Amino acid sequence: MAKVDYKIRQATRKELDLAVKWATKEGWNPGLHDADVFWQTDPKGFMVLEKDGKMIGSVSGISYNGKFGFGGFFIIKPEYRNQKLGTKLAKYFLKTLMSRLDKGAAIGIDGVFNMQPTYSKWGFKFSHRNLRMESVAKKAKYDPKPIQKIAPQDLKLLNQLDKKFFGFDREKFLKGWLFMKDSHALKYVTGSRIKGYGVIRKCHKGFKIGPLFAPNYHVAHELFKALSSFAIGKKIYLDVPEINKEALKLARAYKMKECFGCARMYLGPAPKLPYNQIFGVTTFELG
Repeated sequence: MAKVDYKIRQATRKELDLAVKWATKEGWNPGLHDADVFWQTDPKGFMVLEKDGKMIGSVSGISYNGKFGFGGFFIIKPEYRNQKLGTKLAKYFLKTLMSRLDKGAAIGIDGVFNMQPTYSKWGFKFSHRNLRMESVAKKAKYDPKPIQKIAPQDLKLLNQLDKKFFGFDREKFLKGWLFMKDSHALKYVTGSRIKGYGVIRKCHKGFKIGPLFAPNYHVAHELFKALSSFAIGKKIYLDVPEINKEALKLARAYKMKECFGCARMYLGPAPKLPYNQIFGVTTFELG
């Protein structure tokens, strides 16, 4: 029998940092502290491909309480591509993640456009495109009264609101995402009700807003202006679902231009989400 010189195993925390570095080289521009939150969310969800004792590939398969899975960080080092190693890693990732999900639970991905045909072969079905929009943050007037900083005591209510937009409970993720270093999380409040919220975080290049969830254009616009105020003069990015025309309108109002994008695809039943209220995706890696 031919010797198998590769193996796939669970990643260590340091190896996740390496995967983030690879993602930066690929131009995906992750946040400076994303890895801390990702690991906290599901440390069992990160895998590496090892060949001759060296890490040459990565993938993540996050389980949200067994109800929903999301894949990301699917990277093979350039010199090892086109050797069918990516297919082996993908099969392992799917088998491993499915074993951690309830029967019939869907798996989502945000895959780069040129890999879309490959993901289709693996059973993923196209939903829509998420477009990364880019511009330089400028000072803009907004009404400060309804906009407040998110506090730890807001977590329970925010998790309920977030579930509406994301489709599944991800409280463990939010505990880290809302309060990570070099970030600001804001809510839009009417009376005692939180109507929308957003986060801006420092990335390897500029700042990224995500998520940006709001019931309408006005609330999204006010949150966008408030969040942008933390990055005036710096590059800002917003990952917009192309099917939300109001989100595209918001991006164009600030002369944001498309600089990257991913195809949102699902293996299994796609969750029914209020895309007209999703003005910014949280993260391409974890959904």
